Amino acid sequence: MEKWDAYNKDFVLIEGVTLTRGEAIPQGMYHLVSDILVRHKDGTYLIMRRSPNKHYGGLWEATAGGSALKGETPLECAIRELKEETGIIAKDIKEVGREASDETHSYYVEFLCITDIDKDKVTIQEGENDAYKWVSKDELLSLKEGELITKRMFCYITELARKR
Repeated sequence: MEKWDAYNKDFVLIEGVTLTRGEAIPQGMYHLVSDILVRHKDGTYLIMRRSPNKHYGGLWEATAGGSALKGETPLECAIRELKEETGIIAKDIKEVGREASDETHSYYVEFLCITDIDKDKVTIQEGENDAYKWVSKDELLSLKEGELITKRMFCYITELARKR
C-alpha cells in the first residue's frame, strides 16, 4: 500500500496526516507529484507512450514521473521516478516549475533533466509505458492535446519552449 504525505495548497506539509493511494484525498489536501521532462544534449526530447492497460493508454507523455512516497522530497521523487521509468540516472536536473491542481488534489513539481545517455539505452518500465522515442522541440510542440497526455502537460511544454 503506497503512502503519501499530505500538503496544503501552499505546499506546506500537514503534520500527522498520511494519504493512501487509491483512497479519496480530502478537500484542501494535496499529494506531491514530480514530473521530469528529459532533454538530450543534442536538443531532442524523450517521449513515452502509455501502456494500453493504463489510464490514458496509447497516448504519449513528455515526462517521467509520479507520486512521491511518504517522506520523499520533490527532487528525491524525481530522481527515483526517472530511474524507474527510463533507466536514466539524473546528473543534470533542475526544478522549473510548480503547480497545484484542485481537480486531482496534486501538487506538481516540474523538473528538467538534461542527459547525454545513449538514446538506445532507455529502459521503459514494464506496465507503465510500451514505447519511447526522441523528438525535436518542434515535433514535441506540434503534438495535439489528444496525442499528448493532459492539457497541463501540454502547457508545461509550451512554457518551457517560451523560456528558450
